[in-house]
Amino acid sequence: MDLGGSGAEGVAGGWRGDGARALVTGVAAGVADAAERRWVFVSGTSGFDAERRRMAGDVEEQARQTLRNIRRTLRRSEADLSDVVRMRVYLADAADFPKVQPILAEEFHDRPPLGTTMVCPLADPRMRIEIEVTARC
Repeated sequence: MDLGGSGAEGVAGGWRGDGARALVTGVAAGVADAAERRWVFVSGTSGFDAERRRMAGDVEEQARQTLRNIRRTLRRSEADLSDVVRMRVYLADAADFPKVQPILAEEFHDRPPLGTTMVCPLADPRMRIEIEVTARC
C-alpha cells in the first residue's frame, strides 16, 4: 500500500483541505521506523498558543495556530506538513467547516492528505477545532 504518493493525492472522502480537531495543552508524537521511511504520529492538537498562554476565540485563528503547533511537532521528528498523508479533524460545530476548509486547503494545496472530519464535543469548551496527523518521511 503506497500512502506516500500515487493515488492518494486529491480528493478523498470529500476532503480537499477541510477539517480539524485539537487538544488544549500538549502534543505527543511517536516515530516508527520502516525500511527506508519513517512514520510520524501526532496526537490531537489544539490551537492553544503556548507562548502567549492563550486560545483564540475564533475557529479560523485556532485552525492556523493548530497547524503551527503541528508543524513545530513534526519538525522535531525531521518532518513537515508536506509529509502528512492522513489527517483527522474534529470540530465542535459543523457550521465551522466552511470557515476551516480554506485554511487547510491553502496549507495543503500541493498535496492534500487523506482526511476525515468529525463533529463532536472537545475536551475544553474554548476549543473549536482539534487536528491529528500521520506523516511519512
